[in-house]
Amino acid sequence: MHTKTAVGQYGEDLAARYLTSNGFAVLERNWRCELGEIDIVAREGDTLVICEVKTRRGLNYGTPLEAITYKKLTTLRRLAGRWLQTHQVRAASIRIDVVAIVFDNTTSPQVDHLRGAA
Repeated sequence: MHTKTAVGQYGEDLAARYLTSNGFAVLERNWRCELGEIDIVAREGDTLVICEVKTRRGLNYGTPLEAITYKKLTTLRRLAGRWLQTHQVRAASIRIDVVAIVFDNTTSPQVDHLRGAA
């Protein structure tokens, strides 16, 4: 797995399986509009979860969570609003989560789920 796209796709697939195995219903993946992209839209009970996935093949460039900036969180909030405008989904609350994945060729992937990042 060498390309950035392949690493990102692997991480998103792993994150979707992780969320599903933990009781989330994945509603949509890789939703795009002119504001940007939401990696995963899911539901946990009555909560709509906008999920950003960050994947790294090691820690040479820092942890995946360190890549989540204030600007990115602001964009995710805007994207959540736009997603709700374009879908007929009602939720008691909305939350932004981050799933951080680190892996290399010698160990199993480590998955960290940060609930309520913003």
